[in-house]
Amino acid sequence: MQNKKNDKIKDLIFKVLESDTLMPFVMKKMNGISRNKAKNILSSGSVSVDGKKVSQHDFELKPGMEVKIGRNQTGEQLNSHWVKIVYEDQYLFVVDKRSGILCNSPHPDEETVQCILNQYLERNHQRCHAHTIHRLDRDTSGLMLFAKDKKVALKFEENWKATVYDRRYVALVHGEMHKEEGTISSWLKDNAQFVTFSSKSDNGGKFATTHYKLIKVSNGYSLVELKLDTGRKNQIRVHLKDIGFPVVGDPKYGDGDDKIGRLGLHAFKLCFIHPVTGEDLKFETPFPKSFDI
Repeated sequence: MQNKKNDKIKDLIFKVLESDTLMPFVMKKMNGISRNKAKNILSSGSVSVDGKKVSQHDFELKPGMEVKIGRNQTGEQLNSHWVKIVYEDQYLFVVDKRSGILCNSPHPDEETVQCILNQYLERNHQRCHAHTIHRLDRDTSGLMLFAKDKKVALKFEENWKATVYDRRYVALVHGEMHKEEGTISSWLKDNAQFVTFSSKSDNGGKFATTHYKLIKVSNGYSLVELKLDTGRKNQIRVHLKDIGFPVVGDPKYGDGDDKIGRLGLHAFKLCFIHPVTGEDLKFETPFPKSFDI
């Protein structure tokens, strides 16, 4: 599967919301860079408006136009073992996280996705900070959203289901499934040791629903696609355990048997309506090669 927005990986993308001229617009969006720096960016030919290169300083911008500024002119690209920027504009990031790193942490010295993005923003003189919109477990890989300010993050929180309308995962699980698809629903509640327990009756926890679809079966393993109606802590891992197909490499909700060197869970699809521009954005990442059973 290929990312449907790969043409935007190397560029900063800005939607014009009100009438302006190009040079002041570039200066503002680049967090107050000098006039000379803005001139250099324009004269380099790295700025385009609605797909056409523009170097005219007083070019008139109208609402709805799209301005792209080449990354090679704006500063360092993110070069990280842990995180790849899939999409970036003035309001948010979509990133692809590797397995083995936390999204964020209360400990400032711990390396996290949020910390890596904040360092990147600082190096590129963007006067903002990364705000976590949703989380993945340390050992789960895949697509995540971060906002560049609290207002944008709150827009997602206030209308999550309507804004983020499709999130899907793929899991490599123990056992050969014979049922092509199904739905798992239960109440999920943590105990004092922060282990999540599932109950078919209301146990005082939060109700959760997971839909699954079988992709492939081979050699005692199954590859499964999952779509969540709710986003509860450890939901997929607990629900797959409930039906007798624990995720590979899961010591907490499975037997910990690990044939691929990691937890067999990856967030591969993310679709949402941009809370500021209204654009419909759709992203997919390839399944990890180790999941190919």
